[in-house]
Amino acid sequence: MKKGLKFKGFKYIIEKSADIFKMYNDSKILKISSLSAVAFLLGLGVTSSVLSAKVRISERHAVGGFETSKGPEFTEKLEPLFDSIQEENASVEAVLSSAFVSSSEEEKSDDSVITYQTYRVKAGDMIGFIADEFGVTQDTLISVNNIRQTRLIQVGQYLKIPSMPGIIYTVKSSGETPTTIAAKYDVDADKCALVNSMAVDTTLSAGSSLFIPNAELDWVTRQEINGDLFHKPLHNRYWLSSYYGWRNSPFDASRRTFHGGVDMASPAGTPIYAALDGRVTATGYNATYGNYVIIQHHSGYKTLYAHMSSIACRQGNFVYTNTVIGRVGSTGLSTGPHLHFTVYKNGKTMNPLSLLN
Repeated sequence: MKKGLKFKGFKYIIEKSADIFKMYNDSKILKISSLSAVAFLLGLGVTSSVLSAKVRISERHAVGGFETSKGPEFTEKLEPLFDSIQEENASVEAVLSSAFVSSSEEEKSDDSVITYQTYRVKAGDMIGFIADEFGVTQDTLISVNNIRQTRLIQVGQYLKIPSMPGIIYTVKSSGETPTTIAAKYDVDADKCALVNSMAVDTTLSAGSSLFIPNAELDWVTRQEINGDLFHKPLHNRYWLSSYYGWRNSPFDASRRTFHGGVDMASPAGTPIYAALDGRVTATGYNATYGNYVIIQHHSGYKTLYAHMSSIACRQGNFVYTNTVIGRVGSTGLSTGPHLHFTVYKNGKTMNPLSLLN
């Protein structure tokens, strides 16, 4: 008897549930919900298609062809504008090979003895923060660790931390002494000699390295390493349609070519600015680069701007970072409006993205 009652109760619940589901299925709420769901899925599909198409367009269009590290040929009639400054410090291993000391030795150290410790980079670390924590300068960490790009330090990387601020100096020519080197940086010659365990008049050979207490890097080297040397030549919105380095040719997919700059796709007519103050050394037309401009800067730097629709400067003009030198176009070998931008250092190309602030 009880089993029969339980079965009837369960059957009753099932029948009522079915009636409620039918009523809900016929309701406007469900219809509206269904329509909303369908509309959402359709919108998602359309959005994905548009984004995919945009990616394909950015990859296949608005790039130049066969641009190499050599650049367009031209005759430069101007004398060099700037004197070369001291180049980056060379290898520091000779100075650091025997620099690490035990903790007991560190306790005995003073300002005339340089000691080193190691630091492992953590998530969120920046060169400036690490330098402040240890009472040294950014220049110190950059020089001692031979860092070429501060933006590229990685979590887990070990850094050498000296006990005093300063930089590593590599002797350029035989005959230099601690006194002559200290004079270049306007620092104490006696301390310079003492830290390196030598006399102030010790004659040094080219290629040897020593630590210069309280010395700083030149501002060009510092900005280059920090990625703050050049301004973006396009101030309006753009997207990178081709990067620096090896790539498939935009005109022959089976061919690999070296791209000596970056392609910055932007609407035709977009103003192009000088990336760094300097002198215009060449303007003209080239079958590959179209309308182009070359600017000479300090410290052995030059920049190339190509595929312009028009040129707004002349050879010999001194231009600034707020000077419009031309406008975006698609002249020469090009698949769409864009700026081809190359940076040269002493005649060799560099990746512009590592230098743009």
